[in-house]
Amino acid sequence: MTVLEKRKIGNTGVELTSLGLGTSPLGGCGVRVPFTDFEAVVMKAYELGVRYFDTAPLYGLGKSEHSLGHVLRVNGIIEDVVISTKAGRILKPASRSKRAESLYGINWIDPLPYVDEYDYTYDGIMRSFEDSQQRMGVDGVDILYLHDVSGVWHRDSYDLYLSQLRQSGYRACDELRSSGAVKAIGLGVNETASVLQVAGEFNLDCSLVAGRYTLLNHQPLEDFFPEAQRRGISIIAGGVYNSGVLAEGSKGAAAVRTYDYQTASPEILKRVEALEAVCGEFGISLATAATQFVYSHPAVTAVVQGALSTAHVEANVKAISEKIPPGFWSALKAKSLIPEAAPIMTSAA
Repeated sequence: MTVLEKRKIGNTGVELTSLGLGTSPLGGCGVRVPFTDFEAVVMKAYELGVRYFDTAPLYGLGKSEHSLGHVLRVNGIIEDVVISTKAGRILKPASRSKRAESLYGINWIDPLPYVDEYDYTYDGIMRSFEDSQQRMGVDGVDILYLHDVSGVWHRDSYDLYLSQLRQSGYRACDELRSSGAVKAIGLGVNETASVLQVAGEFNLDCSLVAGRYTLLNHQPLEDFFPEAQRRGISIIAGGVYNSGVLAEGSKGAAAVRTYDYQTASPEILKRVEALEAVCGEFGISLATAATQFVYSHPAVTAVVQGALSTAHVEANVKAISEKIPPGFWSALKAKSLIPEAAPIMTSAA
């Protein structure tokens, strides 16, 4: 078993391994995932030292939570791991409800027979949390993220959902945390602005932020990370491959050579080729560089990666734990591929 480094979330007692397993792909995001595959992936992650597992009602419309809870309980490891889930959506019977609009039009394959509706009110958050407990068969969770509290995601409806939080939703979060039902509260989003906006109104412990700090996107160095650190908000980083191009590289199949879920532009591909050239010179994979670049920043508590197979899990663990040769990061900085101010380290395990 690989011994993965642990970092603590803010002022809480929650510690996360450097690598967490995100279960959105296992919920059937565009592909069918049999339960046997779900169990094999989770157990391989546990075998290799991963002790943090993230899920959400959205993933498979309840299926991911059901499956994750079952796997952890029947294999007797649920007390050994940290679990996070999300609130902000309520699942209702598909035959009698209208599905919430989704920014990316997610196509869940073989989901449970529900649709999701947004609800950030006190009652909505409480119901979402209690439903998640029942689906997973747990008495509480370690981290509860408010899912997609984002102007980018909700667009014209963003003010409506923020007002729900202000009027009563924050109170639900505060009660859940103060009662011990959850140990940490954060946002689960694909942008940084909403994290800082909400943090100005409510005390956040952490936030799961996808795709905003990567080998190709350095903006958080200038504003987001310093403010998150000042406020004591631990960042859990998702989407470190920018949806595909930093995993598959410039020569990968077009379907996976994506940047932020869109076909990678010629400019992005040129930058990836330059990164690949330096990786080749030092004998490491692009995925390793992408993963450890993000985890090197002290604002980042853990990196969350999805997986559809045990081979994916093995690759993710290798990417976070493989030794980085001396001089690699200096070479990237010398070629202006990463900022001079970017924190780096030699190994992330």
